Amino acid sequence: MGNHDAELVARARQGDEVAFEQIVVKHQRYVFNLAYRVLNDYAEAEEITQEAFVRVWRGLAGFQDRARFTTWLYRIVYNLCLNRLPGLQREMRQTEPLDEGLAETAPSPTDLFDERERAAFLHEQLARLPVKYRLIITLRHLQELSYEEIAAVLNLPLGTVKTHLHRAHRLLADRLEHWEDGAPGKEGNAETSGVSRTLFSMGASHALP
Repeated sequence: MGNHDAELVARARQGDEVAFEQIVVKHQRYVFNLAYRVLNDYAEAEEITQEAFVRVWRGLAGFQDRARFTTWLYRIVYNLCLNRLPGLQREMRQTEPLDEGLAETAPSPTDLFDERERAAFLHEQLARLPVKYRLIITLRHLQELSYEEIAAVLNLPLGTVKTHLHRAHRLLADRLEHWEDGAPGKEGNAETSGVSRTLFSMGASHALP
């Protein structure tokens, strides 16, 4: 875990409430975003956020420093979401065969139009994806976790994580291509790498309060 997180966690373990408050301030926005992306409910996301940090405070003594703090934190959030969506874990373990050519390609050197416009559309479409794809996209592109960290958070095989992410990219790319085809004067070409670039750029500009 990052040096700053490690220092705060060490102090909080000793009962330093100020250090724990700093942990909350640093991570609460990301915790809320993750819960909201999964549940699509503002009030429930707020409840999850509060409960997650209560569990963090109570569980700090048992936290293993070998893992990143954020991986452990998001695992807590995910488990709390499972309590509200009991079928989610089964859904996460179900995979579909990948289409040919689904792997991401090299980024296109030319953007079709204003990235802010594209990001706004993808932000809207993200909320309409099935919950397992919203979760995977959020962890990868908005929380910027590695594949391995996502697998640890969700307790899934690495291959399943990659399959879900590719499928989510394809769904968003198809919707983006359809939208671009309907935009005056713009030729559709929504490759999955373009979706990925835009989603990574959305982390700060499209985070929820």
